[in-house]
Amino acid sequence: MNNLNPNSNNDQIKPKRRIRYKGSHPRHFAEKYKELNFEKYPLDMEKVIQSGKTPAGTHRPICVEEVLEILNPLPGQIGLDATLGFGGHAVELLKRISPNGQLFAIDVDPLELSRAEKRLRAMGFSEQELIIKRSNFAGMFKFVSETDKGFDFILADLGVSSMQLDNPQRGFTYKHAGPLDLRLNPERGQPAAELLKTLDVEQLEHLFIQNSDEPYARKIAHAVFANRNEINTTTDLASVIARGLANKSVADCPREVKDSIRRIFQALRIEINDEFSVLEQFLRNLPFCLKPNGRAAILSFHPGEDKRIVDFFKQGFSAGLYSEISNDPLRPGAKEQSANPRSKSARLHWAKKRH
Repeated sequence: MNNLNPNSNNDQIKPKRRIRYKGSHPRHFAEKYKELNFEKYPLDMEKVIQSGKTPAGTHRPICVEEVLEILNPLPGQIGLDATLGFGGHAVELLKRISPNGQLFAIDVDPLELSRAEKRLRAMGFSEQELIIKRSNFAGMFKFVSETDKGFDFILADLGVSSMQLDNPQRGFTYKHAGPLDLRLNPERGQPAAELLKTLDVEQLEHLFIQNSDEPYARKIAHAVFANRNEINTTTDLASVIARGLANKSVADCPREVKDSIRRIFQALRIEINDEFSVLEQFLRNLPFCLKPNGRAAILSFHPGEDKRIVDFFKQGFSAGLYSEISNDPLRPGAKEQSANPRSKSARLHWAKKRH
């Protein structure tokens, strides 16, 4: 006899339907069911990657072969990935330090850290070989006591992860409307929209020049200050910047306006997360966290980062802390830049601890 009870188990376990979208392809981040569950659709993901794009909700590691050549990870060694992100670099490092090696991996972003740990554990990396901790990478010094005299190698990728850029709710992109947040750790500090309401024109101009060398800093500062109470979303800010540059010399160059918008977002992100101060603390601690002959590799994406890395490496070399440092940063090859356009601004610096 059929069970006609409306509360039967059969009625309670109906699978949840995915989000519906208009048209033949999902356009919004939350609708990209294949890319947000990319493990279930490997062939589709490969097609996206082959087209020169990064699937939404994922990140493609940059300069992987160059990083591995510099760090030269060997079986049994202990290393640190100071910016775990999606875990692409970490996976390759773990392959080379196995067996008996250990990789410490830290990240300040609590949302992406938990996702990365779940994904890496599912790949079979145990808690003994992969030690994941939530931390700002400037705080790596506290983990040295858990090692034998420090790390054999340390990697830091200073770029914002594609997962953060792709999700409008994180407020890192102006391409889609979302809250103007820009915090790497959304549980600490104030969103960028709140910061803008506390600064005067001179402070805004200084911020835009100091953090992004914005050539139209004064013009944009005046526009932002005049509209500061109406700027709450990413598209609000992009619109205000575009209107502030609506003069003939700039308006005739749409690319120039777009570049200014990108630089202002970058400047605010650096300020909100105190990125330069955090980087300087990391660079001060770095030589004291490496074992003798230990190696460090840093991927940077901003002239302000480059200058600080070069200065600290030179100081460390002069003080006898490093035996070798990179004279010129390495760049992604033409093939990688073509396949992954987000790699174009990357610079790879390195240093070797004195023995």
